[in-house]
Amino acid sequence: MRRDLDDVIQGWPYDPEPGEVLAREVRARDGRSVLQIRVELGVLQLEIAGRPDGTRPHGFATYLDYLRYCAASRGQAPGGKAPPWTMDQEHCSDADREFLQYYHRRMAWLSLRRYDKALLDADHTLALMDFVKRHGNDDEYVASHEQFRGLVQFHRSQAQALIAIERRHPEEAIDALREGMEKIATHQRTWWEARENESAESPNPPLIDQLRLFEQEIRKNYAVEKTLREQLDEAVAREDYEQAARIRDLIRAQQTRARR
Repeated sequence: MRRDLDDVIQGWPYDPEPGEVLAREVRARDGRSVLQIRVELGVLQLEIAGRPDGTRPHGFATYLDYLRYCAASRGQAPGGKAPPWTMDQEHCSDADREFLQYYHRRMAWLSLRRYDKALLDADHTLALMDFVKRHGNDDEYVASHEQFRGLVQFHRSQAQALIAIERRHPEEAIDALREGMEKIATHQRTWWEARENESAESPNPPLIDQLRLFEQEIRKNYAVEKTLREQLDEAVAREDYEQAARIRDLIRAQQTRARR
């Protein structure tokens, strides 16, 4: 059995455009589908479900699941109060490994326009970030991940909007983008602006600008002036609660149709 990757590498040259991720979904020898990402020094192969590396850390589906188990099963201190649980260095190293794996797979899914899969992987990364924020062992470690929260939220908002466009629901796409912009802006205010190191420049404004341009493009292409949610916000702001109730009914009916 050949152990080199010559056939794969020679048949798939590494010549990406700037910012392009070279990815493909292929059938493995045993019949399962796997993701492959072409990198300068070879090829990465990832599983499409569960952990990208196909392992079950400590018997759990993901390392995040294991960390949640550790935090939930900590011992009880005298008096019945649970002591605070924090990640040790091994936890941090293994969490970093999972962050990196999900980043590669998220970028591959976006490249392949598998936005539903990208959305799921973004949600996993955000949940892992939330856990690290609560249980990280020091501020520097937490900061090393929080600085990328805006980018992950950006990818999530893109994926969510593109799913809505594929389903021909432009209003849902706009609402998803507006929600994403608000979350990134909130992160900007609550985390980046609180940093003592004033030289640390937040990458969030350009991300918000890109989402705003996407929103404007959708409004133009689909002739959407105001979504139902925007109309609801305006009705509440002017205290027109009867109109707000009618719009809520329309939103619920819209959501019911979308689930069918």
